[in-house]
Amino acid sequence: MQTNVDQIADRIYRISTCIPEIAPGGFTFNQFLVDAEEPLLYHTGMRGLFPLVREAVERVMPVDKLRWIAFSHVEADECGAVNEFLDVAPHAQVAHGALGVMLSLNDQLSRPPRALDDGEVIDLGGASISRKVVEIATPHVPHNWESHMFFEQETGTLFLGDLLTQVGDGPAITGDDLLQAAIDAEDLFHQTSLGPAVPATYRRIADLNPQRLAIMHGSSYEGDCATLLRQMADVYEERYGCATVPNQPLPAHDSLVGA
Repeated sequence: MQTNVDQIADRIYRISTCIPEIAPGGFTFNQFLVDAEEPLLYHTGMRGLFPLVREAVERVMPVDKLRWIAFSHVEADECGAVNEFLDVAPHAQVAHGALGVMLSLNDQLSRPPRALDDGEVIDLGGASISRKVVEIATPHVPHNWESHMFFEQETGTLFLGDLLTQVGDGPAITGDDLLQAAIDAEDLFHQTSLGPAVPATYRRIADLNPQRLAIMHGSSYEGDCATLLRQMADVYEERYGCATVPNQPLPAHDSLVGA
C-alpha cells in the first residue's frame, strides 16, 4: 500500500491510501488535513493505517500541531485511529455533533470531545485568511444516527464522508462527472440508509453551493457541486425509492440530543 498526499484546495490536503482487495480496481480511504493556525484532520483512518496516515500528516506539518480531529460518523475507517492521534497530538480535541458525543464519543475517547450544535462554527484561525468550519448535522445520511459534515467556508470545501463513494484509485480531485460512479458504488455496497432523509439532505447541502466536495472514498470533486448533489438526490428518489415525505422536515439537532 502507498499513501499519497495531494493538495485539493488552498492549504487543504487529501491523504489517500488505496487497498486493492476491497473492490475491483481498489478502494481508497481518504483523510483531509486543513493547514491553518489551528490545524484540522478530518478522518483518521483505521488503526492499522495509523503509521501511514501519521507519516503523511508529517509531510505537511508536525503531527503534534494538530488542534482538531473530526470525522463524519463512528466507524473504523472514519475514526479507528482517533485515540492514537490524540496520543501524539497533545493539544488536539475531537469535534463532533452533539448527538455523536452523547451516544459514543464521551465513552470512547481518551480525552473529552467538543460537542457541536447544528450550524455551530469553529474558527481555525489564520494570519491572512480566517478558516472557519460549520457543523452540519445529517442524521442517518448516509448512515448512522450521529452522521454530520463540516463545511469550510473560505474555500467552499464540503467534507462529505461516505457520500458519493466511488471504487477504484482515481485522481485526487476531478471535474469529471461522478454520478454514474457513485451509482455503481451504491449498487455494489448498498451502503446508504435508504429513507426520506437522504434526498432531503443532498438538497440541503446543495443549497450551500460548495465549490468542491472532499469525498472519503474515491476522487474529490471540483465543479458544479450543487447540480451533482441534486442529481444524486433524484437518483435516490427514483432508483432507490427514497421518496421525500411532504411537510416532514429534518428534525432540529437539539431535539435529537434530548431524545
